[in-house]
Amino acid sequence: MPFSAHDDRNLPLEKFESMLKTNDVYFFDSEDFQEIIHHYLDSGKIALAKKAIKIGLGQHPASTELKLLNVEVLVFENRFDAAETLLNEVEMIEVSNEEIFIQKANIYSKKDNHEKAIECLQIALSMSEEKADINSLLGMEFLFMDDYESARDAFLRCLEEDMEDYAALYNVIYCYEFLEDFDGAISFLNDYLNSNPYCEVAWHQLGKQFLSKKMLKEALTSFDFAIYSDDTFIGAYLEKGKVLEKMKRYNEAIENYEITLKLDDPTSYAFLRLGKCHDKLGNDDLAKKYFYKTVHEDPLLDKGWIAITDFYFKHQNYQKALYYINKAINIDSENVHYWKRCAKINELLNFYEEADLAYQKTIELGNYELRTWLSWADVLLQLGEYESAIHSLHQAMQFYPEHSDLEYRLAGMYYMISDNLKGDYHLRNALSHNYEDHETIEVLFPTVYKRATVKKLISSFREV
Repeated sequence: MPFSAHDDRNLPLEKFESMLKTNDVYFFDSEDFQEIIHHYLDSGKIALAKKAIKIGLGQHPASTELKLLNVEVLVFENRFDAAETLLNEVEMIEVSNEEIFIQKANIYSKKDNHEKAIECLQIALSMSEEKADINSLLGMEFLFMDDYESARDAFLRCLEEDMEDYAALYNVIYCYEFLEDFDGAISFLNDYLNSNPYCEVAWHQLGKQFLSKKMLKEALTSFDFAIYSDDTFIGAYLEKGKVLEKMKRYNEAIENYEITLKLDDPTSYAFLRLGKCHDKLGNDDLAKKYFYKTVHEDPLLDKGWIAITDFYFKHQNYQKALYYINKAINIDSENVHYWKRCAKINELLNFYEEADLAYQKTIELGNYELRTWLSWADVLLQLGEYESAIHSLHQAMQFYPEHSDLEYRLAGMYYMISDNLKGDYHLRNALSHNYEDHETIEVLFPTVYKRATVKKLISSFREV
């Protein structure tokens, strides 16, 4: 049934949408248009919001509130010049409207001029009786400028007006953490809890601060209080489980992780932690069960694939370890942790060509650990790729100049290609840095070690 233009019983939104369908023209109060526009903006329906603004301004051309909503849409569309022009018009009529300065701040912020944004917000703050939202915007601007102390103070002012503003509470803690002021965070949270003793969020955050300071007993107590305040708080059970793991109380940790599975849909993180705990307890079948569940629940969680690979690696089942790490690489071929394990497993299985490729990929992805360079060189030695080994060892020397392990290998590689002059040079370097490790030549290059000239060179350093 069509809406009557005089049917005041109908909700503004329904009435407006009926008008759009029928092409009839109904009259709305300015406040009704504001309600309709806010609904569309909150729903992300920008085109409908713009239509409502256009019709609203047609019926109420002097409405400051509708003009400011128009500014909000213009800013959303990055039409800053048009937004600023309209704001200047509104400001000439209502110079003391804080929303004008809030929108100006929004424009400056989007232009990365956070100093000017803060100036505008401070003007708005001086005009407004409702200061919490403006302080929250100020806090975000200070965060953009990496001014964490000022941001913290702004969010603290939000909490002064509303103790249950948990977004502000989280932001305050974030600032303390970034400043690495864990003691300050603990002091703040204790004060907060004196006024709000049953706030599970605050107890949870307090436990995390104690955990950062490795104060495990205090962290455990805090998570217990979070659970007492809300026995369905999954985050508190997970954090408590982590603390119990660190205290090697694995059975109790398992109990807490299992509670989270009953409270809500299972998470890959809970499955992973359960697998780790059972692994520590030697419950191999249960460990495997939960590791499998981890990767099934979230195939993109690298820690799950690493856990199941490491499980089989620890039990020297290298074929299965290789199977799972290859599955992981098929999902994410740019994960350096996967390639590092793939290289090591292939090396242990004597699959040297595959290990060579995996070590090369590990290096390409930014793993420059000494052990990685040495292992890659040893694999190239097994393949008889002496020139390639020399090239990779010289690359490694850029990160670890004159390191004896690299020098001994370079010496051996040069001897293997009959470049005795460079072999002698690197062997002297290696012996001068660390004579005790000269057995590296004997172990890796036995034919080189048997040469009289090499033995003589090594002996001369022993005498010194």
